[in-house]
Amino acid sequence: MESTGTDAGRQAEAAPLRLEFAGEWIDVPPDSAFIIGREGDLEIDDNPYLHRHFLELQYRDGFWWLANVGVLLAATISSAGGAVQSWLSPGARMPLVFERSVIVFTAGPVTYELSLHTDEAPYEVSRQVQATMSGETTVMPASFTPLQKQLMVALAEPMLRREGVSMNELPSSSAAARRLGWTMTKFNRKLDNVCDKLDRMGVQGLRGGAGKLATNRRARLVEYAVTSQVVTRADLPLLDDESLRSQVDSDRD
Repeated sequence: MESTGTDAGRQAEAAPLRLEFAGEWIDVPPDSAFIIGREGDLEIDDNPYLHRHFLELQYRDGFWWLANVGVLLAATISSAGGAVQSWLSPGARMPLVFERSVIVFTAGPVTYELSLHTDEAPYEVSRQVQATMSGETTVMPASFTPLQKQLMVALAEPMLRREGVSMNELPSSSAAARRLGWTMTKFNRKLDNVCDKLDRMGVQGLRGGAGKLATNRRARLVEYAVTSQVVTRADLPLLDDESLRSQVDSDRD
């Protein structure tokens, strides 16, 4: 990443920050903490799985900071066109240093997305990162088979087709399997393979375990796949690709 030359730590005034959620734009005030959650300055939704106070925006020490003030939920923050991704756990905070950041999080069965925008970011996307975004170089260190990508697109379909909508119920495993024309055995095997591959890459939140619902694993997979641009809207035709239906199945796919 390249500095724009702005010494953000010495700025006398906060750079304007705007928040977009569900097509609504909000100017975030720099002189007080801005709370996002079931209650607060931005009331996301009357969802019992969502914390009353979940995320906090505050201008301090020359930067806008995003803090997770919840106790259970985490959020994924994607910046620089998806080239930079952060996993914001409860109690953690991070500075917002790029012009646009996309925040995705899941509460129960619902996935939410909001974005933060500023015209005076202290950092800009470097030429090297722009090249990765244009496809000249590879961002993802792992490759996925067509069937694995097809699974991720099926789970992320509502989010990929969204036009200004900020919440989506993810399809159930059975609904996604029907969408693909797969048996549940095949779907669960592919889901395990994709999650294991990403877990080996260090992606958090995809390993099952006691007390972890499959819904949360699917939601985390969608969060990562969309914000990291593993799948994009351009991949939607995979869902109706007849050639994949006759592809030989294997445990590696």
